[in-house]
Amino acid sequence: MKYDLAIIGGGPGGYTAADAAAKAGLSVVLFEKDKLGGTCLNRGCIPTKALLHAAETWSAMNGAGAMGPHTGEARFDWNAVLAYRDRTVETLRRGVGQLMQAGKVALVQGTAQVAEEGVILCGGERYEAADIVIAAGAAPALPPIPGRELPGVYTSDGLLEGDGRLPASLVIIGGGVIGVELASAYAAFGCRVTILEAMERLLPAMDRELAQRLTAALKKQGVQVAVKASVQEIEPDGSSLAVEYRDAQQNTARVQAEAVLIATGRSPNAEPLFVGSYRPEIVRGAIVANEAGCTSLPHLYVIGDAKAGNIQLAHLAEAQGKNVVAYILGQPLPVDTALVPACVYTNPEIASVGMTETEARAAGLAVACGKALTGANGRCVIAGSIPGFLKLVCDKDTTRLLGAQLCWPRATDLVAELALAVQKRLTAADLAGLIHPHPTFAEGVRAAAEQVLAANVR
Repeated sequence: MKYDLAIIGGGPGGYTAADAAAKAGLSVVLFEKDKLGGTCLNRGCIPTKALLHAAETWSAMNGAGAMGPHTGEARFDWNAVLAYRDRTVETLRRGVGQLMQAGKVALVQGTAQVAEEGVILCGGERYEAADIVIAAGAAPALPPIPGRELPGVYTSDGLLEGDGRLPASLVIIGGGVIGVELASAYAAFGCRVTILEAMERLLPAMDRELAQRLTAALKKQGVQVAVKASVQEIEPDGSSLAVEYRDAQQNTARVQAEAVLIATGRSPNAEPLFVGSYRPEIVRGAIVANEAGCTSLPHLYVIGDAKAGNIQLAHLAEAQGKNVVAYILGQPLPVDTALVPACVYTNPEIASVGMTETEARAAGLAVACGKALTGANGRCVIAGSIPGFLKLVCDKDTTRLLGAQLCWPRATDLVAELALAVQKRLTAADLAGLIHPHPTFAEGVRAAAEQVLAANVR
């Protein structure tokens, strides 16, 4: 069986590349060892956001009385929440399948390996392709914590694909995006949540002020947060589990819970994808490649989480999927992957794009910043939003937007406007001069831009 393009991995990067290639007239075969849609659709982005949306709805119901509506005794059905999650995933997975079918993409279920240039082995069959794209993703990274194999200890994969009961208490090891999102969701449904983060703050890869605001919001929701917490062991303790850790002062501490979630990131493992001596340059399990996805071997490409140095985000994998097909076709790369928005779907939502103030100053730039507060935004006050901010970081001389950080309602939607502004080198005057409808959350962009202009006048 011969094809123009073979793709290993049916996640966002893989199926996006398959769709783009099929629309360009290429014959495509797509290999997926598990479920179409990959981690994002089945065990990551989508089920997490479904749980968070259900949690947001539940919280809104409980808070509705202050605005007048009363619905009697509110309750939730956890099994129905899980069923809603699963319906959401299945609907989107079916949509991806229909997209592949419409493009006449050949789908092969099984574990694929590249045996030599242009040759893939899967299920005892041999497939040939002019070009091969690796989009195999990554798996949960498990630190060497004694007790990690105990019943009741989960990775995000196990927690998000499972059909178990809602634990009364949960310890989350890791305060990155996955950890804080699941903490927000489970706490909303009454679970007692404790986050143990080894670094000095939650969301260590993001702006410090964003992390501080989110930490305060989570604590207000009842989440216990311990930073600089080095987990030593997980062990049975009666009918529950005990997590032993060293706190910021290096004292030994213990926290008990019905369940433990290890959310310490994801790691690629590309080595098993190749047979014998045929393999590209691989560093710590990830395949080295350039911007277009070209590896050290001809006609072999990599995109998404399997690529060395990549930010593990579905929207970046999708962008790289479009770019790699364009490169194979000899066309300019259609998507600028130098600017990648980051989003956290907690309550409040967090989003960031471009440079932070700290990064800009470290780069030797003179900056002017403007900040809008939720308390001064009409729509935020109407919605009873958790206190937050929208910050713009601009070049002081030109007021060109360098970056933005948002702890703001619908921040994950608003950040697209600011990403475009950074990419197109727009200024604070451009943003302030655009009419934003009233009352909207988006007015925070104009308010922050006006602050930048006012600061530059003084």
